[in-house]
Formats: sequence, C-alpha cells, structure tokens
Amino acid sequence: MERAEFLNKMGLGAMFALTATCLGSCSKNANTPSGPVDFTLNLNDASSAALSSTGGYLIQNGVVIAKTGTNTYAAATVICSHEGEKQITYRTNNQWYCTAHGASFDINGNGLNGNGSRGLTIYKTSLTGTSLRVYS
Repeated sequence: MERAEFLNKMGLGAMFALTATCLGSCSKNANTPSGPVDFTLNLNDASSAALSSTGGYLIQNGVVIAKTGTNTYAAATVICSHEGEKQITYRTNNQWYCTAHGASFDINGNGLNGNGSRGLTIYKTSLTGTSLRVYS
C-alpha cells in the first residue's frame, strides 16, 4: 500500500493527529521545562554531596547542576533537545551529554554533534557562601 492510499483510507483527522504529534515533539520549546527556574541548594546538605568535587553533578527540579571547578558551577536542563529524553549528564571535560542517543553539548549549551545540533537550555548559577542559586 502506498502512503497516499494509506492516508486516504485513514482519513484527514488521523493524518492531522499524526502530523501534530510529530511536529510538536520536534520543537525545542517542547523539550524545555515550563516556567522559570529559580531554586537554591545548600551545598552543606547531604543531598548536595555530589557537588563537593569538581566533575560531580546532581539533578534537581529538572536541572543538571555540575561543579566545573573551584567554586564554579554550571546548570542545564535535564531534557535533551534531540528527542526529549530526560538523560542529560555532565562530563568532566566541560560537556553535557545525553546518555539516550549520544547528543553532546559544550558548557554553553551549543551542540557538538548532529544529535546535539538544537542546543541545550542553560541556566545561570550564583554562589553566595554555601548557597548555590540556579535560575533562568
């Protein structure tokens, strides 16, 4: 059966539903958390222990937070722009990486390969004493 014949048999409504689903899942906006990001981590809390060493990272509120150096931190959405998988991690070479399909991004969210070509949403960080604020 040819595609045109299949679509004629399925009807216009089914074609619209399939098209809308595909197009909706391919947009970058569909792959970013809704609403602003603004929360604070206490770096002395046991739940923040992963951030005690350079290269360590943790995931909170849909955001991956990484310690990139002495008193320096970076944050990105956990949702990959490639296919919307929630599998972004941090690599110690200052790269974000999606374990689902191998998308790679630099620390600023720029894509480093074909699967990362849409970029990654990056958030700001601000350190005051032992409080790390992550925000849009």
